[in-house]
Amino acid sequence: MMPVDAAPIPHPFHVDAEGVNRTPGPDKHPYYAQFAASESGIAPVVRQVGGEWLPALLICRYDDVREVLRRQDLFSRAAAAHADQIDVSGTMLGMDGAEHAAIRGTVKDTFTRPAVSQMRDTVRAAAEAQLGVLVAKDGRADLVGDFAVPFALNVISDLLGLPEPDRAQFHRWGDMFMGSGDLSRAEAARSAEEMGGYLWQQLDGRRGCPAGDLMTRIATAAADQPVDVQVKLPLSLIVGGWETTASSISTFVYLLRTRPYAGHDRAWDYLLEHPEQVDGAVAELERLHSTSNGDEMPRRVMADVTLPSGARLAEGDIVIPSHDAANRDPRVFTDPERMDFGRDPNPHLSFGYGPHYCIGAHLGALEVRAALALLLRELPGLRLAVASDEVRWKQGHAILGPWELPISW
Repeated sequence: MMPVDAAPIPHPFHVDAEGVNRTPGPDKHPYYAQFAASESGIAPVVRQVGGEWLPALLICRYDDVREVLRRQDLFSRAAAAHADQIDVSGTMLGMDGAEHAAIRGTVKDTFTRPAVSQMRDTVRAAAEAQLGVLVAKDGRADLVGDFAVPFALNVISDLLGLPEPDRAQFHRWGDMFMGSGDLSRAEAARSAEEMGGYLWQQLDGRRGCPAGDLMTRIATAAADQPVDVQVKLPLSLIVGGWETTASSISTFVYLLRTRPYAGHDRAWDYLLEHPEQVDGAVAELERLHSTSNGDEMPRRVMADVTLPSGARLAEGDIVIPSHDAANRDPRVFTDPERMDFGRDPNPHLSFGYGPHYCIGAHLGALEVRAALALLLRELPGLRLAVASDEVRWKQGHAILGPWELPISW
């Protein structure tokens, strides 16, 4: 059913006629705030998948989005595979219920808040080591390629136990794998095949020679799963583990260096005076500028249901829960478009909610906070080395971020 009497809007909102999402920068489309504040909180959209435009309903109000994310029994990821722009079959992202819980359970203990808190010194040391590489560039560097990507990739690779010489190729594979839109589906499939072959060799080697790392745990605990599932578990951890973190670091630095805050021309300068607010700043930047470039993955409605807002959905509807809209719901966030580093509470949904809550959320947040705190402390004079409108943002990609961010200090 279509709760809103309006023509469907192409989604993501910056998508062109070819189905490529040409996001111009880090700011979210004004539709998000508009739909979140609307009476229905639901907007009919169409998405291009496999050369066809498929209808769906964008769920925008905070309580409704949480309900969709929480109820796997009523809102199925697996049953909406045909509406996905990225092939996530065989991964946790494409599963429901007991199947999802079993695969997630293989690694979830590694990523709990208490477990991640034990990694604080390790993450800080990794950031400091990569900063040493950055400053060796003698006053000018690319924050993405010289710091954010290798730092985030090394953290997750060390956790998994991947050999250091092999890591650089994951950058290329990951960019191909996370491409969205029909033009990049063949590249994504080829990338997944190449990564899969490499990771299977790693898993197979751990079964004969355990190494005490996360790859060994996966090789052991998931040995009864199909090969495809075994391979895609570390694959999703690697790609998700570095891509979103690296993009957040570079995007947030861009925003802090280009946006005013609390009487300062640049939010960066405010944080130099108030370093104790870095954690709050990261949470608020996550709310307003999540790295997702097209909302949550679609779900299929499995039975007629009424959402908390009173909106009714019919069995068979395809829905897309929008955390970017929910994060702007004025019923939850006062003055939602205002950036407020002291916003408390800040229950944003940028990492999802419920069973599919991002498994690496705690680790990713730790990495971003450690990176920003380190850059503020060690490179207080950091600034963009190009005009802000010259920064190139990823096009046709599931993760939002700059391709490179030239900086000087």
